[in-house]
Amino acid sequence: MTLQDQTVAIVGLGLMGGSTALALRNKVQRLVGVDPDAATLDYALQRGIVDAATPDLREGVSEAQTVILAAPVRVILDMLQNRIGSYLRANTLLIDLGSTKARICEAMSNLPISVLAMGGHPMCGKERSGIQEADATLYRGRPFVLCAPRRVTPAARLRALELVDALAAVPVEMDPDRHDHLVAGISHLPYLLSTALVRTVDGEARVDPMIWQLAASGFRDTSRLAASDIRMMSDIISTNTTAIARLLALFRVQLAMLEVALISHDSEELAALLQSAHDARVRWAAEYGLEQLLPNRQKQ
Repeated sequence: MTLQDQTVAIVGLGLMGGSTALALRNKVQRLVGVDPDAATLDYALQRGIVDAATPDLREGVSEAQTVILAAPVRVILDMLQNRIGSYLRANTLLIDLGSTKARICEAMSNLPISVLAMGGHPMCGKERSGIQEADATLYRGRPFVLCAPRRVTPAARLRALELVDALAAVPVEMDPDRHDHLVAGISHLPYLLSTALVRTVDGEARVDPMIWQLAASGFRDTSRLAASDIRMMSDIISTNTTAIARLLALFRVQLAMLEVALISHDSEELAALLQSAHDARVRWAAEYGLEQLLPNRQKQ
């Protein structure tokens, strides 16, 4: 059975779940949305984002051939560990969109053997949450990481790849632990640094509020992540603490090197540190970054 002939249930109709539904419109037979919030369900139904909606998990997933978990990480873990396995039909593909993978894939390995489970993490998003922010093109051209549980089957892998293709994303397969280590540096650490920056400036503003009036694009760009959904980010960082703690320690070393160069007035060392970062950023932007992040815009 191909994806276009399936009922697909999306558990969690926030930004990611809503965007998934929009991206799958007219590519599946039926879309069912599951969410505890009545207003979210009404919004999704009234705008045709899903064909049916329910707050009841069992009801929402019991007839689906593919189930996508688009909830916060700890909610996903709770469903995997306590409830959802017994609700699913045999040969149902169960895939999640959580931002950490090791604990989720471990929990998936304990599901009934009839469930085709695969860990997933689309590398995209916005700092604003909610179904009102949903975007049908959110996944387009972006990496979608697939992490296999211990007990993965060839059928689970092939069906997960079919789903990623339907979302117009680019599949990237890797080990769950490697995934968590990598995203700690490019996603979780930046969020914490953005948070620390805003807290620092907020402290300065209590002495001189003019700092907010002077803040412009540099502060705007580096502080953007601090406005991310707190519940979502709290779930993410609390399930990847070891990798994040290691990178925070490495970041403190980099800050210390800059601090020493500043205090000692070592302009050559400071310039060398700045040049190294500048060159790495330019290489990334040229090879992987800015062109890929703007797939629908003409190259400037």
